[in-house]
Amino acid sequence: MLKWSLIFLVVAVIAGIFGFFNIVAAAAAIAKVLFFIFIVLFIITLFTGRRGRNSM
Repeated sequence: MLKWSLIFLVVAVIAGIFGFFNIVAAAAAIAKVLFFIFIVLFIITLFTGRRGRNSM
């Protein structure tokens, strides 16, 4: 998911360089949403992720 947010960020930057302002706004918005979803899932995974195995 972080990969997709970085891809949309790059698309937004490239579109901004060439002056496609509608594409910039859309790609930047998608990148923000994906980034925040990634952060939330990462935090949830930290708290509920795999624990160390109990050895017998």
